[in-house]
Formats: sequence, structure tokens, C-alpha cells
Amino acid sequence: MNALFDYQVLLDEILKEHRKHAERGQLASYIPELKKADPKMAGVALMTTRGLFEAGDTAVNFTLQSISKVISLLVALEHRGVEAVFAKVGSEPTGDSFNSIVKLETSEQKPLNPMINAGAIAVCSLIPGQSVEERFGLIAGLLEKILARPIEIDESVYRSEKETGHRNRALAYFLKDINGLEGDVEEVLDLYFRQCSILVNCADLARIGMFLATKGINEAGSPIVSANAVRLASTFMVTCGMYNGSGEFAIQVGIPAKSGIAGGILGVVPGRYGVATFGPALDRKGNSVVGISMLRRLSEVLDLSIF
Repeated sequence: MNALFDYQVLLDEILKEHRKHAERGQLASYIPELKKADPKMAGVALMTTRGLFEAGDTAVNFTLQSISKVISLLVALEHRGVEAVFAKVGSEPTGDSFNSIVKLETSEQKPLNPMINAGAIAVCSLIPGQSVEERFGLIAGLLEKILARPIEIDESVYRSEKETGHRNRALAYFLKDINGLEGDVEEVLDLYFRQCSILVNCADLARIGMFLATKGINEAGSPIVSANAVRLASTFMVTCGMYNGSGEFAIQVGIPAKSGIAGGILGVVPGRYGVATFGPALDRKGNSVVGISMLRRLSEVLDLSIF
């Protein structure tokens, strides 16, 4: 890409052209607090070697939700090792929804991958510590090193998830029954609900994307996690990061990405960019409608696909 290329003009144009697609989506409904978002919001951010470029609602805070699965996976891989992680979760994509319980009974009796809810809950049980606070401190601590700022959670979303997360509670107890979860079930669930409730904005996600694009090096130039852990997490983002829409996304956009039901999408262009979008109106698979639309256009213009 030409050093004089005007990323700002591109992002402004993409936002203006694609914001209308938010009308095709619906807000997440199974967590009551998330239904309070403005469905028309849209933002896009691109972290480059020249700095951060952004357009739209990029400063609006929202919760990480399933994007947090990437961070907790990195923590588990770094603190427990590859063998321990893959003893509890598999590495195959799923054609089922992100909160499905079906495959736990019909497959190898362990979650197919760490990007679905069952797999992420199993990963949370692997994070070391004497208390939920200590374990959460490892997740928040990694994010603080990446973003160079304190991490907070949205208390109302956290409480809402904890009070209404019946499917996740069922998944966790089923995992415990088949020896797929370490420790106390309610403590593991509390950690999972906390990580999902971490507050970020679209610009933050672009910075996290650049951290992954540079194989674990933060903006200050310090290596924070191993390149192998980043490689594994990025690979899961390609195969499983957009739930049962991952294959279509790989064809249309072609980059490692992870979505969350609060409307964020974290994207990684290895060695080049961190890219992120925000738009809380979702498609039927739980992915931001306007986010996917903007990423598709960005990929066309900047030739982002890794394939």
C-alpha cells in the first residue's frame, strides 16, 4: 500500500456507504442489557504502522462478549500450555450456533473449539489463580498491557449475564459432568461472565488486532505473549471466529476475525493491520451486519485477504 494512501478518506467513505445496512439487523435479545443499545450505531477503525484511523462511533464503549475468548485463550495457552488446553477443547469448526449443547453429547465429549461458548467456558476453567479476582486479573492484565490503560467491566451487563445466562450455566455443568471443566462451576462461570463484560471501543479493538498482527508485540514494542500462542488464536479466528458464518466470512473478507454479540468485530491482517468494526445490529448468526459489510469493502480496497 502506498505510504501516501489516505486511509481516513477510505474509512469515511465506507462508513457513509455502509451505515444503512444496520437496518437489516436485530439487537441481541438473550442478554437484556444489550437490547438497550442504539441499533443504528456504526464505526470502523484501522491500526496501521502510521497510526490509528477511525470513522463513526469508534469511541462508544461496548462489552467484549465473545471477542474476550481470544484473550482468555491466549492467557490459558501462556499459563497452562498447549497440551493442557487441547486436552479440554478441540480444534474443529462447528456448523451449530455458538451456544449449542448438541455436539457435547454427540462428538468427542469435549467442546469442538475455544471460540464457541462451551469451549470458552472450558478454557476459563484452565486459567490459574486462587480466586475469581486473581484469574480475572490475568485476563484484564493482558488487555492492560496491550491497550496501555486500566480495564473496567460493565457492571449492569455482568449482572444481566449472570442472572439470565441459563444456557451457559447448563453448558458448564454438562462440562463438569464429563470432566471437561476444572474447578468450581460457579466460579468458572463468574469468570466467563466477567470477561464478556469488559468494556472496550472500536479503536481499542483495532489496537488489539495490531497486537495480534505483529505476533504479540504491543505498541511500545514489547513482546507480551508468545508468537505461537498468537498463531493458534489467529488460526481459530479464521476457522471459528465468526461462529457458523466463519466459512462465508473467510470467502468474502479472508482475514482472522472474532465477533461479539454486543456488535464488535476484531480483525487481524498479519504483519499489516489491526482492523475493527462496531455495529450492534446483528444477523441471524450473531455477527454485526454493518460490520461485515464494511469489512468486506475494506478487504476489496486494501486487498486484505490472507488467501
